[in-house]
Amino acid sequence: MDGVYSGLRAENQKLCALVVIGVNERGEKRFLAIEDGIRESIQSWREVLLDLKRRGLAVPPKLAVGDGALGLWAALEEVYPKTRHQRCWAHKTANVLNYLPKGAQPKAKKALQEIWMAQDWASAEKAFDHFVETYQAKYPKAVACLRRDREALLTFYDFPAEHWLHIRTTNPIESTFATIRHRTDRAKGCVSRNTMLAMLYKLGMSAEKRWRRIRGFHHVAKVIEGAKFKDGVEVEVNHETDDSRNAA
Repeated sequence: MDGVYSGLRAENQKLCALVVIGVNERGEKRFLAIEDGIRESIQSWREVLLDLKRRGLAVPPKLAVGDGALGLWAALEEVYPKTRHQRCWAHKTANVLNYLPKGAQPKAKKALQEIWMAQDWASAEKAFDHFVETYQAKYPKAVACLRRDREALLTFYDFPAEHWLHIRTTNPIESTFATIRHRTDRAKGCVSRNTMLAMLYKLGMSAEKRWRRIRGFHHVAKVIEGAKFKDGVEVEVNHETDDSRNAA
């Protein structure tokens, strides 16, 4: 889930489209929403999510991936309170690096990569703590930015390892609509609100035809059915133990 901003403005606010991509039980990615929005407010996202529910998405999604837009997460808590949150690592990395001088950014970026590329949750926690210890004294704002979403940044470890590539970031949305900002910034007088939405829709439908199923798509059905995963590996449930506990 992400907001795609344009160079257009209305009442001194940048216009944006609120975009949602979903994955079905066959691992196929599909656009669920490309909606007009003034900004990423709670009300704007609430309207998008309620419309998804009205159109048939009654069962809460297992996971939502998005950036730090507060309106998105607040609306999600209202409409789909059982859906887990995963913060986009691409957005978070950019936000953290913005608090660092350019000379320190390459090393810090590598340290951030060691967190989300760790093979398991415990290793990610250690890398996270190492980043905090390394940069807390000189760059407290960068550390505060990272620590703010600690739990939501590591949610992906509770899902199949094959899916991690897809659920750590909202880049599929960013890459699909990368040309929108360029076109609207260059032709502000020629591109209207309706034209922007039409461009988004056409670009989206064209991109959707080229999308491949996500890696490990056979695990999606298991996730939907409630299978548990730890560090990317399915956790085997001991039914005999469960039955003995129930009997007791």
